[in-house]
Amino acid sequence: MRKLSFLLLITLFSISCKTQKIAKTPSTTTPIDTVQIAPPKAGTVIIEVQDSVDIFAHRLLKDTIVITAVGDMMLGTNYPNNSYLPPNEGKDQLAEVDSLLTDGDILFGNLEGVILNEGGIHKNCKNPKTCYIFRSPEYMLARIKEAGFNVMSVANNHAGDFGTTGRNNTSRMLDSLQINYAGNANQAYTTFWLDGMHYGFAAFAPNVGTPSINNLDSAKRTVQHLDSLVDVVIVSFHGGAEGSKYTHVTKKREYFYGENRGNVYQFSHAMIDAGADVILGHGPHVPRAVEVYDKRFIAYSLGNFCTYGRFNLSGSNGLAPIIRININSQGEFINGKLIAAKQIGRGIPTPDPSNKVIKLIKKLSEEDLPENEISIDESGNIFYLHK
Repeated sequence: MRKLSFLLLITLFSISCKTQKIAKTPSTTTPIDTVQIAPPKAGTVIIEVQDSVDIFAHRLLKDTIVITAVGDMMLGTNYPNNSYLPPNEGKDQLAEVDSLLTDGDILFGNLEGVILNEGGIHKNCKNPKTCYIFRSPEYMLARIKEAGFNVMSVANNHAGDFGTTGRNNTSRMLDSLQINYAGNANQAYTTFWLDGMHYGFAAFAPNVGTPSINNLDSAKRTVQHLDSLVDVVIVSFHGGAEGSKYTHVTKKREYFYGENRGNVYQFSHAMIDAGADVILGHGPHVPRAVEVYDKRFIAYSLGNFCTYGRFNLSGSNGLAPIIRININSQGEFINGKLIAAKQIGRGIPTPDPSNKVIKLIKKLSEEDLPENEISIDESGNIFYLHK
């Protein structure tokens, strides 16, 4: 006979719990033994049953969650040679913007390339000097960890630059530094606890070896599953055509070099309908519009944030927006702020007092999404139009 025990932790705090969003598509059933359980928090009533999952009742949720996000990150590559690595092992690379990345709950970026000291089978290149594939030494991931990043996407067109060896070592290193990640064939999504909140994260791209941005049904099932488990669902996508000619959200399917890069507008709305709370886009290497849809925030492209040595950083390609949004425990957007930065030299992010990226994202949001529920002022504050 199973042994039943009860442990009650009495609290003087007020009691709060999440009300699930109602998804517009059917929910899926998840085996209970797949749910990840965190240690009990103060103010928690726990019913503990042997051979079963712990049930957390009356959990105190945060009033406000702060998510800070940036775009593509490739801090340096040792391929084809070490001349594409920054000095001092990159220890000074994020110094100018480090203070702008702190004081949040989640700090997100897109990890371009692989984390691998040497080896791996690289993509076919006629001329390595003009072939854009990225292999960052393992110490580079330490720089990302030191800056406070705790959620990373590995769903992009450079995640397979050095084959299975590169993918596996990248995952190993992310695990070893306890950075949450998703976006490869082995880990389409992840869940994690942070300060008493349960988060889900999934990442998608149009590339081989990643969960597909173009398979909406599969992506919806992933998001619905996460929404059934956690408080807040964050979705990242790598999609849309690349370069300064492609700053607009077209609301159509985009192609680049013959590759189907997805309809990022359709994808983002479908993911929110399925239960996602925050959508963070990257891939075009330039900033794009932001939007609130059904009280949920979407950034259609966060551009290049720290892309050293091998990227075109002229014009809008060199703008490096930092976005900070506040949401409630239901995942609903409260307000936010765009922080202006740009890359200088070979790819060093630094604050931009001219606020170029704020002006650009404000303009693009007004032009591409006139139905938008939010507005952006000249200082980068993002707020509801009618609240």
